[in-house]
Amino acid sequence: MKIKTLGFIGGGRVTRFLLEALGHSHTLPEKILVSDPNADTLKTIAGAVPGKIQTTQDNLVPASADVVFLSVHPPVMPQVLREITSIVRKDTAVVSLAPVAKLTVLSEGLGGFNRIVRMIPNAPSIIGKGYNPVSFAEGLPATDRDALRQWFGVWGESPEVDENKLEAYAIVTAMGPTYFWFQWLELEKVASGFGLSSDEVRKALSSMLRGAVDVLYRSGLEPDRVLDLIPVRPLQSHEEAVRSLIDDTLTDLFQKLTSARDKK
Repeated sequence: MKIKTLGFIGGGRVTRFLLEALGHSHTLPEKILVSDPNADTLKTIAGAVPGKIQTTQDNLVPASADVVFLSVHPPVMPQVLREITSIVRKDTAVVSLAPVAKLTVLSEGLGGFNRIVRMIPNAPSIIGKGYNPVSFAEGLPATDRDALRQWFGVWGESPEVDENKLEAYAIVTAMGPTYFWFQWLELEKVASGFGLSSDEVRKALSSMLRGAVDVLYRSGLEPDRVLDLIPVRPLQSHEEAVRSLIDDTLTDLFQKLTSARDKK
């Protein structure tokens, strides 16, 4: 499978960070085509890789590419599939970046076309550090899967997983950074107030976070032992409330996603 053109239907945040990663890595196809109904969105996305992206409000333009990424919200997906069915080439690969819409549903929406991939991308892909699980439809040959993996590798890791687990990954990996980034930024703000410079704070926090991950997942210590390593836990009285918030909010979201998926 020769991949000379990439098409993106939907020019939102996910499309932007994926394209920025391609630009940073200097791994660009001959042509990048992006469609979106919003003119301001298209203006923004053009800046992801200046001078390299052709933008349009017509979804049929990117639908003719060698690889077509569907970067739209699930409620819009059926309409988009109907719109592009007659344009997608027989040798194209279609990659859905959305949760909920299963491979079988995507195939049906494209009139039986089955050269389809589902990927759940996350934001660290912007610097090639993403964790983006994928599931392949049976209609995509191994050689084409390998060709796609080379492109996916620009964004980070793309492990092949059971399709029924993609919604779980959407919550854990795709949305995961949002559970922590605002807290780290607040720590940075507080530490700056204590007299540390911006460079000192960032160096200290980034090193601490890397070490904390390694202790939890690579030390071999049980979780209770890890939690007991530090004698002073200033936020301990709030921990149970935070646990409940995470458990209730994310469980409810997961149930909504899987319920919507299974209705298709």
